[in-house]
Amino acid sequence: MATTAPRREPLDAGDRLRAAADRLEALRDRTPGGEWETAGLLASRPEVIARYDDGTTEHVADTRARTASWISGLSPRVVEPLITWLRVSADAADEARLPPETTAAALTFAAAVIEHVELRG
Repeated sequence: MATTAPRREPLDAGDRLRAAADRLEALRDRTPGGEWETAGLLASRPEVIARYDDGTTEHVADTRARTASWISGLSPRVVEPLITWLRVSADAADEARLPPETTAAALTFAAAVIEHVELRG
């Protein structure tokens, strides 16, 4: 007799928001903290490629002038309020205290985090 894996119930809104918060928390825990700033550049760089909507690509390091503000602006200090917002929103979603459009916006953000924030490296 073959056994089947137990069916996993789909995550509810609160669980999805918490999953995104957990992912941001894990990323924060392995990232240098403190205030980030635009300063001198290292000779080595990770291979990060920007893929534009028109299909062209560009090495992010080649766009330093445009990406430095983005990277330093979204430093680990910014993640704390995002984690808190996701967790508070998850609790409120569990208790149906959020308007549907607010829940939808939070879930859109959570989905982007879960899909795009990698925890490797």
